[in-house]
Amino acid sequence: MSKPEDRVANAATAAANTLSAAERIEERAERVKQATSDAVDRTKDAVDRAADKVESGLHTATDKAAHGATRAAEKAEEAKLRGKEAYDDAVDRANDWLDVARDYVREKPVQSIAMAIAAGWLAGRIFRN
Repeated sequence: MSKPEDRVANAATAAANTLSAAERIEERAERVKQATSDAVDRTKDAVDRAADKVESGLHTATDKAAHGATRAAEKAEEAKLRGKEAYDDAVDRANDWLDVARDYVREKPVQSIAMAIAAGWLAGRIFRN
């Protein structure tokens, strides 16, 4: 049998081992906690950098789209003005031709009637075939 002193010594050794194991577990838990915290911080930084890049890219894309839309609107306005000018010029020319035709008919009514009959006859021949 074992002596009471041996049992006490064994119990003390077991207690010391248990305390030592608890300290090691606590130490490892602290290291895991620190590693996790570091990983979370690194991940947060990476996500923040990615978000900044995305935000910057969106701002750039939005600015380019707005600039493109503005330029398109300006070009459309220029085309509209050119079209209006061309229309106004065509109307002015048509009015000038009508004035010339009216003056010709007033000055030479017989020739005008003869030309109208000839033009009608020619148009009838062209469209009949």
